[in-house]
Amino acid sequence: MITGEYPPQAGGVSDYSRQVARGLAAAGDTVKVYAPQSSGIDPDDAGVTIHRLPGHFGARALVQMSRTLRHRAGDRLLVQYVPHAYGLKAMNLPFCLWLYIHARRHGGVAVIFHEVNFGFQPGDPVRHRVLDAITKVMARLVARSAARIFVTTPIWESRLRRYVPKDQPIVWLPVPSTVAVAGDRDQIAATRRRYVSADGPVAGHFGTHPPNIAAMLRVIVPLILAADSTVTMLLIGANGDAFRASLASANPELAARVVATGALPPAELSMAIAACDLMAQPYPDGVTARRTSMMAALDHARPIVTTQGRFTEPLWQQSGAVALVPAGDSDAFVHAVAELFGDEDRRRRYGIAAKALYAARFDVRHTIHALRAPACAS
Repeated sequence: MITGEYPPQAGGVSDYSRQVARGLAAAGDTVKVYAPQSSGIDPDDAGVTIHRLPGHFGARALVQMSRTLRHRAGDRLLVQYVPHAYGLKAMNLPFCLWLYIHARRHGGVAVIFHEVNFGFQPGDPVRHRVLDAITKVMARLVARSAARIFVTTPIWESRLRRYVPKDQPIVWLPVPSTVAVAGDRDQIAATRRRYVSADGPVAGHFGTHPPNIAAMLRVIVPLILAADSTVTMLLIGANGDAFRASLASANPELAARVVATGALPPAELSMAIAACDLMAQPYPDGVTARRTSMMAALDHARPIVTTQGRFTEPLWQQSGAVALVPAGDSDAFVHAVAELFGDEDRRRRYGIAAKALYAARFDVRHTIHALRAPACAS
């Protein structure tokens, strides 16, 4: 496996790569991971060997991989692809060219596309257009390197189809949760008391609070709290402290009802999610199957209010497992949260449906089965 992120590096691709590596090893494969240098202690997982490359997929790393992989002709090569993970400010054309040449000589490359190209909107700076153009060239090289192509959302298939033969399968490989369910009822109750002193309902949000989602939360959270004076908002995950501080500065009257956990160890993270009565998960481009924060909420059987946008797959509407509102409609989002807080039976039904959807479509066993299946089965 070649990946631009691997623990102890933080990040969704990092956690996903480790989960896949462990799953393949548990299924009987011997897994070797090639990842960039990182400070900290590498995880010690049975059947998984980690090779740290010099730099960040520059010339030295490519030479080292060429020498190593040349002598391992029988191995299958799996690439976790997202442009920004390979350095050079998401413009590592040399890496993509190296992969293309390696595939032409040795074959057998499988690629999981977490993202395809940068993308831009009208009015964006010229540098965004340049970055989009370069990442499209990179995607073309990587796609043409791949004997097998997997995508984390069906949206990427339409972008990749122009680069590969019409009869080459492009397989949707949904992303599983990277937060294992942990804790019993008493531990979860103790976690809730640790963060929330009031007796009212708790709305949670799980994520790393990036700017685009933080902008949505900056509008939604005050409206949720204004609609019900008994609600507490629990911000779960990295960067939540900084976001809470900015939110409290703008809304000092709400400061006592907004709590941030900060980054947490896996078991504590799981119990914090489970301690919430519902999860508020807005996404500017809509919920998609590649959102690991969403996968965690599903796996923890939480009732979820989320957004439908241009990237949202049909399964979310079809499943009935989440409360969907249009992306950008803050009033509709807050109304959906209020409705769920007012209907305990509905929250219970949503939680059951969320867990069932996760088991049927997103559990990691589906990922491992697809990756280990013969190429003709894709």
